[in-house]
Amino acid sequence: MKAFEVNFDGLVGPTHNYAGLSYGNVASERHQNLVAKPKTAALQGLTKMRTLTEMGLVQGLLPPHERPHMPTLRALGFSGTDEQVLARVAKDAPVVLSAVSSASAMWTANAATVSSSADTPDRKVHFTPANLNAKFHRSIEHPGTGRALRAIFSDEKHFAVHDAVPSCPHFGDEGAANHTRLCADYNSPAVELYVYGQVALNSEAPRPMKYPARQTLESCEAIARLHGLTDKQVVFAQQNPAVIDKGVFHNDVIAVGNRNVLFYHEEAFLNTADVLREIDEKLVGADLIPVCITNDQLSVEEAVTSYLFNSQLISLGDDDMALIVPKECEDSATVRNLLDQLVHDASNPINKVVVMDLKQSMRNGGGPACLRLRVTLNEEEIKAVSNCIITPPLFEDLTQWVEKHYRDELAQKDLADPALLNESRTALDELTRILGVGSIYDFQL
Repeated sequence: MKAFEVNFDGLVGPTHNYAGLSYGNVASERHQNLVAKPKTAALQGLTKMRTLTEMGLVQGLLPPHERPHMPTLRALGFSGTDEQVLARVAKDAPVVLSAVSSASAMWTANAATVSSSADTPDRKVHFTPANLNAKFHRSIEHPGTGRALRAIFSDEKHFAVHDAVPSCPHFGDEGAANHTRLCADYNSPAVELYVYGQVALNSEAPRPMKYPARQTLESCEAIARLHGLTDKQVVFAQQNPAVIDKGVFHNDVIAVGNRNVLFYHEEAFLNTADVLREIDEKLVGADLIPVCITNDQLSVEEAVTSYLFNSQLISLGDDDMALIVPKECEDSATVRNLLDQLVHDASNPINKVVVMDLKQSMRNGGGPACLRLRVTLNEEEIKAVSNCIITPPLFEDLTQWVEKHYRDELAQKDLADPALLNESRTALDELTRILGVGSIYDFQL
């Protein structure tokens, strides 16, 4: 049975804003307090989804989260009507209001870690939602993510959705942004590459000095166990602490893989030669094709600002691959020339570049790769999630939905507006009917 890599993109939520909440994410900090454009952001995301379907890929979506998240505010001691709670938190704890209003769930690369049914002993697709313990505004996501995943991937014949691993620094988990499935083809058994920033229980192990390492080895090992993977199926690689300190907060900011190709910067990993050798030894049915970009070709700093490696690397057929890059890559002469050299290099299968305008997401530090969760599915599994697979009619319905419900602009002061809460709930209630996922939000339960 044929299998496909399906990209489940996050649909940008109605409260998309620039609060600068993500310490260690250079773009997020740089654009703090800008006026955001939620409608534009959501339409840019939908355009990306449509473009990939027109390229022949199977494209899915994950719904936005309920924001501002009133249950979190009430758990923090704010009481009264919704209007009273919003007014008080805006006055007494505006940073908390920004956190519970964040639309960061749009970056579904952080939603979960996924193992294909071709890799798991029970032949089910396994999902573990990421606890996102490193940032308060993201740490509140995993319960909602779990509900959404269980609603979309509800057929227990095909899917298993676990709870997040314990939410504490010891098991810090940032999901698929630090995970890559490498294989001969999508239906073949794979090597799963788990990249971590630090070993939680080893104080002598290398770790960054400026910015926090968000992913731990311990969480990677726990997820691999939950999914039933063996030592022969996994590679645990440590991210270079020096690049974390330069703003590489996830591995997908410095490396991206597809099938048997790994496109990476030479400073991405510690002990790179050992990592590549282990992947190649464990890869079944194909040789690893490493595509390395050196410091002489591109500095880590420009890799971060351009988000070159936060691109999607996709297959266009049996032999051809394309990079889906943000417009910021085109704006850099260095990166533009590098991409031109890359697609004309016959030693690798990357022979096409597609440029996407994702400025609204990029200003918050999320490029094409951040916006999607890769889920390898066979034909039967795709049929089981058909409601959330993009088709021309669904694309039109979602575009009309965004045009109807989203504000053109949103500033930080608008987060305290009770009307925004009501607008968001009305929009999300309608969305659950469009997608046929049932009641997945707290206000619906």
